[in-house]
Amino acid sequence: MKNVRKLTEGAILLAAFTVLLLVTIYVPIIGTFLNFVLPLPFIMFSAKNNMKYITAFFVAAAFISFIAGSVMGLAFMLMYGAVGAVIGYMLQKNKSRTAILIASTLTLIVGLILFYAGSVVFFHLDFIHEFTLALKESAKMSEDMLKAMGQGEQIKLLNEQNANMIKMLKTLAPSLLIMVSVITVFVIQWVCFPIAKRFGITVQPWGSFRNISLPKSLLWYYLIALGGLLLLHPHEGTYLYSVLINARYILDYFILFQGLAFVFFIFHQRSVAKGLGVLVVILTFVLPIVHYIILLLGITDLGFDFRKRFEKKE
Repeated sequence: MKNVRKLTEGAILLAAFTVLLLVTIYVPIIGTFLNFVLPLPFIMFSAKNNMKYITAFFVAAAFISFIAGSVMGLAFMLMYGAVGAVIGYMLQKNKSRTAILIASTLTLIVGLILFYAGSVVFFHLDFIHEFTLALKESAKMSEDMLKAMGQGEQIKLLNEQNANMIKMLKTLAPSLLIMVSVITVFVIQWVCFPIAKRFGITVQPWGSFRNISLPKSLLWYYLIALGGLLLLHPHEGTYLYSVLINARYILDYFILFQGLAFVFFIFHQRSVAKGLGVLVVILTFVLPIVHYIILLLGITDLGFDFRKRFEKKE
């Protein structure tokens, strides 16, 4: 009886996943949003079953996805299904939301890399190259418009700006991949977890944002990356430059995150309205001066335990 119930539950979830997958593939506008719901059937099944049943569910989903959506359907299933299975299994083990975010992000990164490699090898489709061509085409259109408007002197500046932007995008591709993966997994949790809780799946709550404190080792990694760029002056295009600039870019956002948590902590201690904290977050990503102030606060909090000293004064 128990096996029959599991088979029935698995069949229903597989059917739901198939419908979501078909809409995602063949209705692009709606599918853009349904991407974040694709892992839900895997989350719900993996949160209630052991590894043997999860593996069987995964294999069955791969088979059905290939029939329903060919290679594209299989690629989407492997990528989002793996993320959902990891999230569901870690929910079953009562792991923290942070641990789930890290594990599922790493899973998605691997999936995106394999998806990109497969598209290049089997379909000769290089998304980065195509995106670069699109930027160059856009620059050519802008150049033609400037010529038509008699602004020929601006063309050289425009070409230099576009060339620098394309070069920077290629250099920061690893960082962008990581940031996109983190944001995607966060949205997946934000969308899927409330639905999963309605079906009796236990989800650990997030802790208060103001109490978040990242490992102090991140500050050392940041200083090493920043010092390497300033002291070694690696040439653009070299492996060392790529490693250091990507490390600094990623760690910059982690420390910015720490700085915002510190600001919210101070606001909580001083009973400042939450709306002001939201305004600070917005200004952080709009005004460079605010960005650097919050970054400095994050460095100070990580390096000198400034939050604890503030607590003692309270």
